[in-house]
Amino acid sequence: MIERLQNIENRYNELTNEMMKPEVVSNVKETLKLTKEQASLKDAYEAYQEYKKIEQNIEDAKEMVKDPELGEMAKEELEENTKKLEELTKEIEILLLPKDPNDGKDVIVEIRGAAGGDEGNIFAGDLFEMYKKLAEKEGWKIEIMEEEKSEAGGYSLISFMVKGENVYSKLKYESGAHRVQRVPSTETQGRVHTSTATVLVMPEAEEVDSDLDMSEVRIDITRASGCGGQGVNTTDSAVRLTHIPTGLVVYSQTERSQIKNKEKAIKILQTRLYDLRRREQEKELGDERRSKIGTGDRSEKIRTYNYPQNRVTDHRIGFTLNTLDRVMQGDIDKVIEALITEDQARKLRGE
Repeated sequence: MIERLQNIENRYNELTNEMMKPEVVSNVKETLKLTKEQASLKDAYEAYQEYKKIEQNIEDAKEMVKDPELGEMAKEELEENTKKLEELTKEIEILLLPKDPNDGKDVIVEIRGAAGGDEGNIFAGDLFEMYKKLAEKEGWKIEIMEEEKSEAGGYSLISFMVKGENVYSKLKYESGAHRVQRVPSTETQGRVHTSTATVLVMPEAEEVDSDLDMSEVRIDITRASGCGGQGVNTTDSAVRLTHIPTGLVVYSQTERSQIKNKEKAIKILQTRLYDLRRREQEKELGDERRSKIGTGDRSEKIRTYNYPQNRVTDHRIGFTLNTLDRVMQGDIDKVIEALITEDQARKLRGE
């Protein structure tokens, strides 16, 4: 562990010196690259500085224990610093765990109403509102990429980008089938129905990740469709892209400009292709995929939202909260933290 921390400290200091060179200062791209690398090392670097400081305090206290006048105080200091070092060592072990290279990325989230017809679509809308409120709390920005509104309310499909700090690291556990149990507004007998909406969270494909060849993409320009009203375009501005090798289809109509819809559609297609490639690689590494919390597949049942009991349960880790009303207002942090903690615990156990 110490050897790894020493290497991190050396690299951190190297980067500081590198960024002070005139040729780097004048090169914005290179500066950003080095700043990003240093930021990824910062937590471990600072923890190591603290570790060395506590170690020194322990050595000093050991010397003072021999002093007849200061011995008792030194013993207390020795105990306190030994405990601090144990706690910090645990924190450092987590900091040194292999990092998901996608953790710092923005994401595209796709929510679809699934089983339950109108109620599934309404619940898809509720989930979108939940993530929107979470984004507000975290200081993230949301941009709608694609939407198909449902006449009964909610969405048969809503796709949106979430931009901010380390978005994927927190939202990556949300992929899967979300089940709701409640009395629909259309139910006259007061019976509880079960409906489902599916969520897919994809790390945004950056230029280095994308190998999209536009010669393999068919572009169709169509008139926007929807549930009616002033929000639907009456010009031919909607764009549908079909990726011929994979059969992936992307449709964008949220903008009035054909150019902007095309840009959004390309961004979604790049991200879907990157996600497809990433999942294929994970399947090849079968054991690593199994050790993760959930498969990340849209079909995997991950969570139940029970309205009559005000309860939300994450089935992957057996975690339950009886504050569903607050969770739906974006207060989902405790669920996410429980998933992150369990993920870290599994990695520390070497699973």
